[in-house]
Amino acid sequence: MKQLLVVLLVGMGVVTYGQKYASEKSLVSFYSHATIEDIAAKTTKASSIFNVATGEIVFSIPIKDFDFAKSLMKEHFNEKYMNSEKIPKSTFQGKIAGFQVDATGAQQAKATGKLTIHGITKDIDVPGTVEFANGTVIVKSAFIVKLEDYEIMRPQLLWKNIAEQVEVKIEFTYKPI
Repeated sequence: MKQLLVVLLVGMGVVTYGQKYASEKSLVSFYSHATIEDIAAKTTKASSIFNVATGEIVFSIPIKDFDFAKSLMKEHFNEKYMNSEKIPKSTFQGKIAGFQVDATGAQQAKATGKLTIHGITKDIDVPGTVEFANGTVIVKSAFIVKLEDYEIMRPQLLWKNIAEQVEVKIEFTYKPI
């Protein structure tokens, strides 16, 4: 985990003390509504760095660490859909704009950058919020991911079990580095 944070820090460049924040807590979840069965999973093992001075943000999500209600769902997710042995993580690298560092309460913001899922990288723009509270920063977002955009194939026999798109939610609580 520490090695990942070092890589994330180096990737963002060097800035002065007090502008960078590392994730203290994370929650990444996704939800898929399909005809036969809803699928939901979450993980608290994502890592992130956020530079409030520049708005730069990066995060990494270990795919194998998503928890499902059923162990068979987790097995299929990792082996049949995400190929997590070969592609073990998803990442985002970009910028958040539209927030004021000295403002209080949750502020509407927009993240723009490159999201990599299943080894495929796409440019995305997603809405979210940034909140500065008690020395921490909380970043939240909810957005839709279309499976075909990231070449995640749905088997023809199971098309009623798996939706064409999933809702992804992220929440990171940061503390100063």
